Amino acid sequence: MINIQVITGDGQIIAGASHETEAMLCVDRAYQPGDRIVLSGSEHMRAQMDQALMAGEVYLPEKTMTWLVPAGEHRLAYAPGTFEARRHVIRARAMGEEEILSRRNLALNPADLRGDTDFYPHCTANVETRNEACFCARNVIDGMRLNTSHGEWPFQSWGIGAREDAWCRLDFGREVEVDEMALTLRADFPHDAYWVAGRVVLYDGADVSFSLRKTGDRQRIPLGRHIVRWMRLESMQKSDDPSAFPALTEWEVYGKDRR
Repeated sequence: MINIQVITGDGQIIAGASHETEAMLCVDRAYQPGDRIVLSGSEHMRAQMDQALMAGEVYLPEKTMTWLVPAGEHRLAYAPGTFEARRHVIRARAMGEEEILSRRNLALNPADLRGDTDFYPHCTANVETRNEACFCARNVIDGMRLNTSHGEWPFQSWGIGAREDAWCRLDFGREVEVDEMALTLRADFPHDAYWVAGRVVLYDGADVSFSLRKTGDRQRIPLGRHIVRWMRLESMQKSDDPSAFPALTEWEVYGKDRR
């Protein structure tokens, strides 16, 4: 049974829906700080947390997830007014075995949030420019690849505040098989610099070095076959551009679940 509940900050359940395979819920409420959405019923779900957000896959190790509705400054990484409307639609369905075993972008998760989560994929980093939502790590797996500007939706990115030791980590929450990744650099030139090289460290002990070029296009990087729970981008080398601001718009990782 797939379940959706909307719960206020003080614990009041204000809306809910259940269905054997796919639950859908219409909520008539302008969200308030502390409101959360709880999904439960399956490890692998396709979820759409709001009609203004993309649908995506989430992995729930305990078959439940708590999604704190973004409030305040956190909302700046989303379309203006996304959580302020009086009506919201939430959808969740269990994924089938064929979907789970298919090759796909395992990193994609438009529902990822800053801070600790009980669902995956999840991105974290050791630095986010000025600690602002439009430059936080979760932005690189939200499915938005527009990259010709910065600092506001839909041009959110991972910004590193000119740190040379910046890293970004992607957690899958379980072992998956990966073989390729793709990076889309932010390309708001000449404001932006870019990285010419970097490396990705893998859960299985391997690391793969790669080169990058000055382009706003997706850059594919073969990894070979690896079984991983997490991956970490690090040792990113900035170009000699006068700008101090390289940034990452999207990080895709291709592979499949294991059985």
